[in-house]
Amino acid sequence: MTEKLQKVLARAGKGSRREIETLISQGRVSVNGNVAHLGDRVTGREPIRVDGHLVETQPEGEIICRVLAYHKPEGEVSTRKDPEGRPTVFDRLPKLQGSRWVAVGRLDVNTSGLLLFTTDGELANRLMHPRHEIDREYAVRVFGEVTEAMLQRLRKGVMLEDGMARFDTIKYSGGEGMNHWFHVTLKEGRNREVRRLWESQEMQVSRLIRVRYGKIELPRNLPRGGWSEMPLDQVNYLRSEVGLTAEAQSKVDVHATERYKQVAQIRKAVRKHNSRVKGDGAGAAAKKPAPTRSRSPSQRQKRKTRL
Repeated sequence: MTEKLQKVLARAGKGSRREIETLISQGRVSVNGNVAHLGDRVTGREPIRVDGHLVETQPEGEIICRVLAYHKPEGEVSTRKDPEGRPTVFDRLPKLQGSRWVAVGRLDVNTSGLLLFTTDGELANRLMHPRHEIDREYAVRVFGEVTEAMLQRLRKGVMLEDGMARFDTIKYSGGEGMNHWFHVTLKEGRNREVRRLWESQEMQVSRLIRVRYGKIELPRNLPRGGWSEMPLDQVNYLRSEVGLTAEAQSKVDVHATERYKQVAQIRKAVRKHNSRVKGDGAGAAAKKPAPTRSRSPSQRQKRKTRL
């Protein structure tokens, strides 16, 4: 059974079908060593290259769609490799064979909270497309005096450098002094959109956390830097939201004790990762060697006997 080339590449996370059609039209895709053309169909087993780089592909029937919920901490960048050497959101994800994790959108380096990853590039691209209007909810702490007039403007719409933007809902969540917490929702994922909206009202955002994506909430027991794989019902909820067929299989063990065990393993892995990062940062400060003590011949003989 064959599929359109752009569908296979979209599933492999190489972009949306429209973006891949552009790559094919530009002659940047090859199949079996030959330049591909629009309308080509493949089985998914052929060697396919984009810009000369081999793409890992699998036939649709052999792929199980997997989705991770990741609790992104501040300080991580939403890219696979960072030229500045900063930690990335991919560093702590479980390793895969024959596929790769594709991020559903991005969170900037100073934003924490829920970030989704999937092995299905088509699902990722559809979830990111604004036409599906999947709402995102953020908890945001702003510094300064917030007036009702500001909130009305943020609800009605503000002209930013890349067009009109607004919050669908704004709910006050409390605060102390000049710091105030709000929960806001919007249906787009433009770069730094939440921050820019508040900044348009001359308000400073001091904390920003994504707490929900559609109906998927950030798990309460998930530590920062930890991930949790979604069960089949949540995966199929996301697929139904963007018009994809339901999956029949999952790699998640729904047994309760196993899920609790997984959380404990995640926490242990996070602690191990954090200690390793701290250790690398302190590697420049070399430890002084422990002073040696001279032993008498009789003491050295006793030491050899114990060994």
